[in-house]
Amino acid sequence: MVHLNNKSPNIPEVLRRLAAQMNSQVIDNRLNIPEAYGQGFCTGYNWDSHLRMLILNYSLKRDMLIENADIDISGKMLLFKLQQVFPPPGSTPDLSSHFTPPSFLIATRKVATDVFLPVHTHTGTINIEIDTAYLSDRLKSSGHSRIIQRLLENEEPLIFEEMIFPELLPVIKEVTDHQHSDPFRSYFMQLKAEELVCRLLSVLENRTAAELQRLHQSDIQIIYQIRHQLTLHLDQPPNLSELAINAGMSVSKLKSLFRQIFGKPIYAYYNTLRIQEAARLLRARRLSVSEVGYALGFSNLSHFSRLFEQHIGLKPKKYAMQQ
Repeated sequence: MVHLNNKSPNIPEVLRRLAAQMNSQVIDNRLNIPEAYGQGFCTGYNWDSHLRMLILNYSLKRDMLIENADIDISGKMLLFKLQQVFPPPGSTPDLSSHFTPPSFLIATRKVATDVFLPVHTHTGTINIEIDTAYLSDRLKSSGHSRIIQRLLENEEPLIFEEMIFPELLPVIKEVTDHQHSDPFRSYFMQLKAEELVCRLLSVLENRTAAELQRLHQSDIQIIYQIRHQLTLHLDQPPNLSELAINAGMSVSKLKSLFRQIFGKPIYAYYNTLRIQEAARLLRARRLSVSEVGYALGFSNLSHFSRLFEQHIGLKPKKYAMQQ
């Protein structure tokens, strides 16, 4: 049975507003993007006041700006955002395409967010927000790491990001592919939203971090600009002194804040980016192993092969043959 549920309290307000702007309808918690505006879909759920989720997979013909009435003004929610989980429709990896690896971030609402939700030409994310009091009650333990404790306190700006690990992919696929009819779809999605929250927190629980520094919004923006610079120049090893000058901070502060947010030292993160890009290019089967290695700045292909195997578990040639 099809349910026209534009006015259901289970639907995030931002999804209703997007549907209204496109002269469309939310059907069974899903908005299919009209052809006149682009392609793809948005799916959203509100579960009481403690948990909500948006699944966004679309490409638009033009950018739009939708007021996000669901923004957490009270600051009681934590944001879990899985990014780049849907490839752009019709995209084929090559050396000319900009690489941004699939990742997830966890942030307190003390990290400034805009009250307007920008709708970009392509968006492929899963956004989950969960109330910290509800989450603390679910966890019911005082033995968590200092990172988890500080997140649950939700009293300061904190943001952590990690690349998506292979064990997470089946859960993401279940969320994005699930087609059961109501009432089971909503219940299933709630269970999967909480499973994703649990799995993502377990990654942070295993981080070995020094004392967390207090973050300012300007620091966060600068560190993300530095990360963006790394993705643009994967064939060039980062120069910490130059990066620090560009960031307007000392090398020690840059290294400390980068590791706090991304969980790795800058050079280790850079190498992970290179290997993830190498795997992406090899999956496309348009370039040879040597072409991929040289394009990513490896002058020694034996070193490339060893590093690839350390990260992926297979040598690049064998990995390419299995795709």
